[in-house]
This record gives sequence, C-alpha cells and structure tokens, in this order.
Amino acid sequence: MNSVKTFILIMVMTGLLVWAGGLLYGDMGIVLALGFAILMNGVSYFFSDKIVLAAYRAQLVGPADAPELYAIVANLAQRAGLPMPKVAIIPDETPNAFATGRNPDHAVVAVTEGILRALSRPELEGVLAHELGHVKHRDILIGSLAAVLAQAIMLLSRMAFWFAPRRDDDSGSPLVAILVMILGPIAALLLQMAVSRSREYEADDYSAHLTGRPDQLASALGRLAAYNQQVPMRDAQPATAHMMIVNPLRGGGILSLFSTHPPMEKRIQRLNAMAIQMR
Repeated sequence: MNSVKTFILIMVMTGLLVWAGGLLYGDMGIVLALGFAILMNGVSYFFSDKIVLAAYRAQLVGPADAPELYAIVANLAQRAGLPMPKVAIIPDETPNAFATGRNPDHAVVAVTEGILRALSRPELEGVLAHELGHVKHRDILIGSLAAVLAQAIMLLSRMAFWFAPRRDDDSGSPLVAILVMILGPIAALLLQMAVSRSREYEADDYSAHLTGRPDQLASALGRLAAYNQQVPMRDAQPATAHMMIVNPLRGGGILSLFSTHPPMEKRIQRLNAMAIQMR
C-alpha cells in the first residue's frame, strides 16, 4: 500500500513542478521542470536521508558515543524484527525526533540532544518505538520524498519572485509568478499533510503495542509539544517539519488547521485510552 502512496506522491509532486514550470516559462519551462523533477526524484530516492540529516546537522553515532540511546534502539529494533538502523544525534536543545531512509535496511533514527535530557527512559523508548513504527510501515521513504520534493517546489516558487514570466503568449504580467509563489508552497503543504497525519496515528499505535506502555508515549508527546511551542527547533523548515514526531514549528489557532501533524490533544487521548484498555 505504501508503494502505491509513494508512486502517487512522486507523480503528483512531479506534476506540480511541471505545472509551475509551464506557467512561468511555457513549453521550455515544462521541459526544464520535467528534467528537474526526474533528477530530484532520483536524488531524493537515494540520498533523501543524507539531505535531511545534513539540513539538521545530525551526526551519526555508535554504541561508544551514545551507549544508552544506541542500546534502546537496538533492543526495540530486535523486538520489532527490524534491522538495526543507524542512529544520529541533532545538535539542538529543543527535544524532537524523526526517522528517515528509503527502506528498513537503510533507515536512520535521529534525535535531538534536548530529547535525551528532557525525557525519562520509558518516555524515550515510546518515542523511539514510534519512529521504528515509521520504519516498519515503510513510510519513511514517503516522508523523505515529500521533504525533498516539497523543498524543490518551494524553491521554484521563490524563483518566481525573482524571475517574472517571459512567454511569447503572455504579456509578461507578474500575476503568473505571483500565482506560482502563492499556490506552490500551499500545494506542497497539502501533499505533506496527506502523507503525514494518518501515519502519525499508525506510528503511535505501533509504539503502544511494541512497548506495552502507551501512557509513556502520551507523556512524552505532551512534554515535546510544550517544549516546541516555547522554543521551536533552530533548523526546522516547513518542508521537513512533517517528519518530526511533533511539529517543530510554532503555530496555533487557524495555523493548526494547516499542520502536518494530527491535533496533539487527540493523539494523547487515544494513547491514554489504549493504556486503560491494556491494564
């Protein structure tokens, strides 16, 4: 099922790039955008994990560098029947975490320095089990592709600001560029939302059953959400925000309607209800 979702995501993202290129520069824009999309799809498939890790300045660590963290991931991966993923630490005090990679054999679980200090061991286990849920469900590729391709669409929308359309059948009005500037990021955000909200619930459920302690993940989510609202992550970007276990971007009210994450209150309520059922 996730293979179908990945294919649809690639097609839709490619279509958006080609559409924007055509609006801006006509037939030549379509050809260039299509070539760019093919290149980005290839790059994002093979190197999306490295791109995302570099964006957050994450460093891979081994058992000698972070023994407790590495041991928790190794234990959970064994229980989940997964290959041992690579482990990375992000130099950021705001607690958060994400998983990336194209499949379970090439997965990376990344956490911030802040999460290692903010959470208890059972809470951290709940968070890491959640991330392994993304690996198990093979939706890390979807999230990574969405991150890289959304960045490409947003880059094209920014280019529209500097390079107005120059088409023979167009008067050169900047209205087309403005249209791409506005609709490009919105379309990328909507696609991220489409692949993010349901998978967060699924990963929460997976963590609850793998650890047997949904209440610990619920507690962790409450802490993480509070921290991230007070001090958003330094390197957080809209294109990669959907990969995190909690939204790293500050925003409430009407902005929450466009969040790539489900409502935190609902996630916590579901987990606490599961905890009651498991007693």
